[in-house]
Amino acid sequence: MNTLLIFFAFPVATVILAIVLQKVLRNPLLVAATFFAIFLVITFAFADSSFLVYAILYAILAYVTAVLSAWICRLLRMLENQNGCNCRIIERPIMMNNASPCNSVNLANETNLVSTPIRRTNCNCNCNCGRR
Repeated sequence: MNTLLIFFAFPVATVILAIVLQKVLRNPLLVAATFFAIFLVITFAFADSSFLVYAILYAILAYVTAVLSAWICRLLRMLENQNGCNCRIIERPIMMNNASPCNSVNLANETNLVSTPIRRTNCNCNCNCGRR
């Protein structure tokens, strides 16, 4: 294989695609395993077995990139929460009637009403790294 392809194109593509896959999969080990599988196929389809060392190094590079990407996103989320982003869980009790909804006598009877909390997140954050 071409030296420029091995030492420049594959590492740059690995870093960029590892960041993208980390944003989609949210698991650095899965990102590294995916890259190892891809480069393993490339090793035995297009190159000789000496490229297997590069496949392992590219998988390690993908793992390190995915971990750094997750860490940076977590850091950005923490900084955004400290700067006035108020993400909090609001619990509101609602009343549900266990009896028939058509019977007005059952609606007036308080023993048939059950209070159940509804959890809702009130978040005005625009961080692209977080799970919502």
